[in-house]
Amino acid sequence: MDTIFAVSSGVPPAAIAVLRLSGPGACEAVRSLGGALPEARRAGLRALRDPADGELLDRALVLCFPAPDSATGEDIVELHLHGGRAVVRAVERCLAAIPGLRPADAGEFTRRALLNGRLDLSEAEGLGDLLMAETEAQRRTALRSAEGGVRREVEGWNGELLAVAAQVEALLDHSDEDDVAGGAGSEATLRDAASSLGARLAATLAQPPVERLRDGLRVVLAGPRNAGKSTLLNALAGREAAIVSSLAGTTRDRIEVPIVRDGVAYLLIDTAGLADSTGDAIEAIGISRARDAMQEADILVWLGDDAPPGHPCPIWVHARADEAGREQSGAKDVAISVHSGEGVRAFWDLLSEASRHLLPPPDAVALNGRQRALVGQAEAALRRAAEQSDLLLMAEELRSARRAFDAITGRSGVEAMLDSLFARFCIGK
Repeated sequence: MDTIFAVSSGVPPAAIAVLRLSGPGACEAVRSLGGALPEARRAGLRALRDPADGELLDRALVLCFPAPDSATGEDIVELHLHGGRAVVRAVERCLAAIPGLRPADAGEFTRRALLNGRLDLSEAEGLGDLLMAETEAQRRTALRSAEGGVRREVEGWNGELLAVAAQVEALLDHSDEDDVAGGAGSEATLRDAASSLGARLAATLAQPPVERLRDGLRVVLAGPRNAGKSTLLNALAGREAAIVSSLAGTTRDRIEVPIVRDGVAYLLIDTAGLADSTGDAIEAIGISRARDAMQEADILVWLGDDAPPGHPCPIWVHARADEAGREQSGAKDVAISVHSGEGVRAFWDLLSEASRHLLPPPDAVALNGRQRALVGQAEAALRRAAEQSDLLLMAEELRSARRAFDAITGRSGVEAMLDSLFARFCIGK
């Protein structure tokens, strides 16, 4: 296997640049630049020189982490260089000239850690989310996953599943032996155990997905033409994100503005004004996209005078409340005037309250889309197992559930998924 290297501390220039090497040739490569290595896990100052001509490259702190007790499970050496671009380039040039060494690919350090058993797939996914976290809620949820929260949950489920599966196999293989038949439990008991575990998986699937934390809650502003949607969007975003005009139908397409408020990420989406008919082909496309956005919304902010269309989480806004002739009608949730500021804080309070029910609980282990799909497969297999009258078929369904659990933590083949996951990591990770 090649030895890889990359800067892991961010893009130079900086005060310090940490360049990591991982692989079987890491220690020997650094010896060729800086001589004898310091004691494991103790920093030592070394003069790094070009092996070709002895030219001084830098004076750096060197730390060694021998395999297998390292981040990747391989020999790792860190070079704490002065963080100038020329210094880093010079050291990387010398390393690249050593046979068996090459620059790391995106996420390759973490991928090696996964392959060498230093972390599992769910922890690697959590680490990827932690690198991308922009809000406090994202950080907490990603850190819980990176620290093994999902793995421990799956291990608990898998332990129960293995106990049931072992008893089913015992009945299949030794049903004629009294001590096995008596200790394995009745078929009805085993079906109840499978059903109970499946019900708990279903309850987990009913929790909000982690993608809402990562991507932001989709808050769609919708209503008829000239209802004040773009004005409200600009007020919430704190900038002129959308064109505001007294002319009806100014907004022709969706305008998306990501914001963070009180540690929660939102994606505000302004839409074209709705109308039953229009002679403008472009406006018709905008209306169609507005209706699509309403269907995809986590929260629908409705600015029409008529009651909002059916949606699980609507906020009915009485817009332009300070204008003459704009008396509030109907059971609207909040009256807003962006010019006077009336109702804006109350609107944010409503949005915050709605978000509490749409985001994963702070203390819960949140599953991403891939993990949710696999838990769904396991739940379906357990449900089928509980309905089987044939023990052979029941055993096969239990094996299907185990395969799904193994895929969550990366114990089964997921090579294509690994390529996709680590492509979004930075090079030095």
